[in-house]
Amino acid sequence: MHTCVRNGYYDEALELIGYVKRLERKHSSVPVIQGIVADVRASSQLLLSQLLHQLRGPVTLPACLRVVSYLRRLDALRDTELRLKFLQVRDAWLEAMLSAIPRDDPHQHLVKSIEACRVHLFDIVTQYRAVFADDEAVDGAQATAVFHSWMSRRVLCFLSVLEAGLWENGSRNSGGARPDSLLEQCMYFGLSLGRIGGDFRALLAPMFQRLAYEAFDKATAWALESFIDDMHGFTLLSIPTGLGHMGDVQPDVGETKATPPMTLQPPLKLIDFPPLACFVNGLLTAFNDLRLCCPIALAHDVSVCVQQLLEKVTFTIVDFHRSEAPTFSRAEEDLFTRFCSTYVQQLLPFLNRCLQALFPPSQLAQALGVPLTRLPHYTCLGCLDIPVLLSPISEFLPPKGTEVPTSPDLETPPSISPHTSEQESDREDSNPISLREADESNHVLAGNSEHPRLALESESLADVNVVEDEVIDDAR
Repeated sequence: MHTCVRNGYYDEALELIGYVKRLERKHSSVPVIQGIVADVRASSQLLLSQLLHQLRGPVTLPACLRVVSYLRRLDALRDTELRLKFLQVRDAWLEAMLSAIPRDDPHQHLVKSIEACRVHLFDIVTQYRAVFADDEAVDGAQATAVFHSWMSRRVLCFLSVLEAGLWENGSRNSGGARPDSLLEQCMYFGLSLGRIGGDFRALLAPMFQRLAYEAFDKATAWALESFIDDMHGFTLLSIPTGLGHMGDVQPDVGETKATPPMTLQPPLKLIDFPPLACFVNGLLTAFNDLRLCCPIALAHDVSVCVQQLLEKVTFTIVDFHRSEAPTFSRAEEDLFTRFCSTYVQQLLPFLNRCLQALFPPSQLAQALGVPLTRLPHYTCLGCLDIPVLLSPISEFLPPKGTEVPTSPDLETPPSISPHTSEQESDREDSNPISLREADESNHVLAGNSEHPRLALESESLADVNVVEDEVIDDAR
């Protein structure tokens, strides 16, 4: 018996066990037979350990069926105990596989962990259902409870590993770490488990929602910090003379002037003021990162974040005026008025359109279960509260219906009053521009390179679009 077990002759060992059991039933009172029975039982425990050890490693389905058949013939475990033991040893093997994944790169570790869980977990479930398929109807609820309890535990373990990996990945900011690719992998994993009753995709939403918002909040905070630093070193007379009339640049031959009314091309006039242009660049980077993984549930949080950010920008502009106004010349006063007008009439409406492209009003209305016409009544939900932003700087804006004053050193640009906004928009939208920084100082801007933009597909928003000019006039 000992020789058969050591050499893997399991069929012969099981035959010997059966023979000894028959001897025990017939001659249980004979001392020699009692000694043989005790020795065979010890060898049976060794056989049980060897068979379970085989299930703790990589095993194919035929080998798995063969090992479980030996365990059943050994008759050392009841059926429910055998199911539980099978899941325990296979679970231990899965944990060993996950622990062997290198942790040097958090992103790669997370990607490989998701893939390993998906492949091996599905294999274990397939093996379990193949091995115990004939007993499902016999064992009933008890056997089903064992499997589903184990499945629930494995899903919770995976989600905890995923959550820890996401935060570690975000804190280290690994190169190439994109939340949309991770979300796609996890959704595919959940879809696969959904066929066997383990669909966990609904549990992914809060996790990735929090990750997306924290990344967006960090990017916008960096944009605000850069804007404040730029304003500390900004002087109005440092604006290059040639940039004062870039709004009049004509399109090249063959270019069309027709652009969609909801264009997401940054306004050309922002180039006149490098702090505003660099600030928009920072926000566009945050928006573009967010759109890769942008749950509709983030509409309010993102809108409030941008609203609070712009309030700080507005107060930064007010602080700049408070500290510099005593030494302003007439030309600097006119340039500051143009600065505020560009911020109000160009930057704010553009960011409002970006928010509406990220969170289309039609989708928000459908999610809230309200008519589209009721959506503007909700504050900071996919749009900005522009009157609140205008209140601190309304005194610096030109009166309604007047042209924005220009510096004597600059060529007179077209008026940006509300009456000519449509013509100005046509000229701006017809020219590709760039708000990207040309050097590390973030103050030299190029006008012909590719411009950063939000490549977002959204339906027409004309019915609920905020009428910026009217709001601006009312705020004044």
